Amino acid sequence: MNLSKKDCVPCKGGIPPLTRKQYKPLLKQVKKWTVVREHHIEKEYKFDDFAKALLFVNKTGKLAEQQGHHPDIVLKWGYVKLTLWTHKVDGLTERDFILAAKIDKLL
Repeated sequence: MNLSKKDCVPCKGGIPPLTRKQYKPLLKQVKKWTVVREHHIEKEYKFDDFAKALLFVNKTGKLAEQQGHHPDIVLKWGYVKLTLWTHKVDGLTERDFILAAKIDKLL
């Protein structure tokens, strides 16, 4: 199923983070997201000005609230960097890739 059509299911913890073998097929479904230290995924976005970057951050924040899963966000003039991981497992779960796919659809 297309990741962007799924909803983030809250993680209760007690499960292991995804292994490389498990997350590789998910990573193929999100464009230009990078796995860092097999712990989190991140992506940088470029915009023409601060206002467009801020608009994207606000849309991302609204989506994150709806999904109950929140990225770390860096906002600068014309630049946004998002970082995702599931805190309760201290690593990657499917929900990180679901939110990444949904965020990309905002553009």
